[in-house]
Amino acid sequence: MTTVLLIEDNEDNEDNRVSMGILLRSSGFAILEAENGISGYKKAINDQPDLVLMDIQLPDIDGTEVLRRLKLNEQTREIPVIAVTSYAMSGDRQRFLAAGFAGYIEKPIDPPQVVSQIKNIMEKHI
Repeated sequence: MTTVLLIEDNEDNEDNRVSMGILLRSSGFAILEAENGISGYKKAINDQPDLVLMDIQLPDIDGTEVLRRLKLNEQTREIPVIAVTSYAMSGDRQRFLAAGFAGYIEKPIDPPQVVSQIKNIMEKHI
């Protein structure tokens, strides 16, 4: 079973994390959760998930900084990380992918697209 670490705060809307968790569990993924960047980074090191879904706007450090730290750490550098964000400006997708994210999902999420993207990325990392 694929384990996904969901790093999503609930400052703006707790429903985002809850609905994403329900979607992932119902799609057969095991879920770990963190509410901010620092705790998510620590959880990634300790629990070694197969994939991380990373909110970009986090209350302590932003998702791009968490990604940078994950890529610098030998224990976590190979874990694929998908950016999940409400940023939807022209060029944002390319900017996040260039920063090292394995994928990009816009909020509000499209459930089939989320599951499809996770499965596609995991197939490449097997």
